[in-house]
Amino acid sequence: MILAQTGYELRTLLRNGEQLLLTLIIPVVLLTLFGATSLLDLGPGRRVDFLTPGILALAVMSTAFTGQAIGTGFERRYGVLKRLGATPLPRAGLIAAKTLTVLAVEALQAVVICAVALALGWQPHGNPLAVAALILLGTAAFSGFGLLMAGTLRAEATLAAANLVYILLLAVGGVVFPLDDFPAGVRSALELLPIAALADGLRQVLQHGAALPGEPLLVLAVWAAAGLALAARFFTWE
Repeated sequence: MILAQTGYELRTLLRNGEQLLLTLIIPVVLLTLFGATSLLDLGPGRRVDFLTPGILALAVMSTAFTGQAIGTGFERRYGVLKRLGATPLPRAGLIAAKTLTVLAVEALQAVVICAVALALGWQPHGNPLAVAALILLGTAAFSGFGLLMAGTLRAEATLAAANLVYILLLAVGGVVFPLDDFPAGVRSALELLPIAALADGLRQVLQHGAALPGEPLLVLAVWAAAGLALAARFFTWE
């Protein structure tokens, strides 16, 4: 039942042009635009080496948070979740199916983004297990808050809020704009954001070859625990 629901969720997502634009096309366009040009000052080092980890972090956020919040919010509004609750599929199975869908889309995103980055001359370093740990914790953190938003706000409010958060975190989360450009006090606060922690952790591994970026993992673990706990407490299915 979980695999069948996962297949349905994945097919629905892939048929949604707006979701594909958000989850796949925008990250690739940003990587190509800023990686192949000098529009932004990204500091010392190769541009693609700085950009690729941030774009991977953006892809995780776009799928696990923005896309999932909007999709689940409208499913809740139109009674889809309520009808699914009357089927043999348990609610835990529905959450598992949504999680597997997010991970499948993230895997597709990673393949496409890495292929484009390699074509631009990217040379990754580091331990793949550390990358996987960062992405899994980032997915848990963003999923928790995405479900919290979808389960507590009206669908239209979720649509507006999720897109606003996406744009804000894209601008101040260290994805394409280095956090070193911000004043020291502001930078310290921004480094605690989940998108900043994920992008920084991926850069430490993929750009600098770090074995295990402890501080980003800790920040993501705190956000994941808080988001999932709040979603479990306040999410309403109808």
